[in-house]
Amino acid sequence: MTQSFEIVHALRSDLDRIVEIYNSTIESRMVTADLEPVTVESRALWFEEHSENYRPLWVMKLDGRIIAWLSFSKFHQRAAYDATAEISIYISPDNRAKGVGSTFLQMALDACPSLNIRNVIGLVFGHNAPSLGLLKKFGFEQWGFLPGVAILDGVERDLVMMGLKVG
Repeated sequence: MTQSFEIVHALRSDLDRIVEIYNSTIESRMVTADLEPVTVESRALWFEEHSENYRPLWVMKLDGRIIAWLSFSKFHQRAAYDATAEISIYISPDNRAKGVGSTFLQMALDACPSLNIRNVIGLVFGHNAPSLGLLKKFGFEQWGFLPGVAILDGVERDLVMMGLKVG
């Protein structure tokens, strides 16, 4: 990615755009298990679960406009799992396949030690070759496989747990 961009912690005022980007992935049936668009109101609690120094939610801006977002979320509620975080990356349709995911993922992995994250987990549909390829490019390995656990438009879809030890 050669253009100038900035990555900052998301503000509540960014949630509309975050939801817009998320909803843009639903129709493809490749990225999320949501079958219908979500609302800003339905994502408010999720937004509040992120904090700048623990489980951040970052937005990438190009010329002041949000083009992607990345979140670290709790992998599990029990304290022994606190060093493990689930990562999610969503990119606006007109910015996909332009290196945004690689740039964002590298920045996130570099930040893991300061966030006390030792393990990063990505949950990816088995038919989502672009996302699986991105994670593999950064050294993620398959740590789990759940066959046919999601049903999208009558089609059973596998879920692949990709993992990376960092720090």
